[in-house]
Amino acid sequence: MLKFKEEKYTNLIIALQGFVGSTVSTQKKKLFFEEHYKSWLYSTDEVVKNINDLIASVENGKTPDPLEGRKLIGNIILAMRKDLLGSTSLMNVDFRYIDIID
Repeated sequence: MLKFKEEKYTNLIIALQGFVGSTVSTQKKKLFFEEHYKSWLYSTDEVVKNINDLIASVENGKTPDPLEGRKLIGNIILAMRKDLLGSTSLMNVDFRYIDIID
């Protein structure tokens, strides 16, 4: 089960790029929501709630403060780490995406 969750969380993390910085795109958001819907079957309550907080921050075309957006994504990553590892000493701001622009 742990290996399964790790693979699925990896897909979610990659799909999260659709919400961050200059990598935002409709196609990536669609991919994220597909992964998010599937995640209800295996994610902990904490992961689901943190994803819902991120979605609420961008609903109806809202643009969240970049710092707040990074914290929300960091919360998701931390919840996944706790599910897979049991605990972590990292904080939500320790996780960062780096925009790669072609």
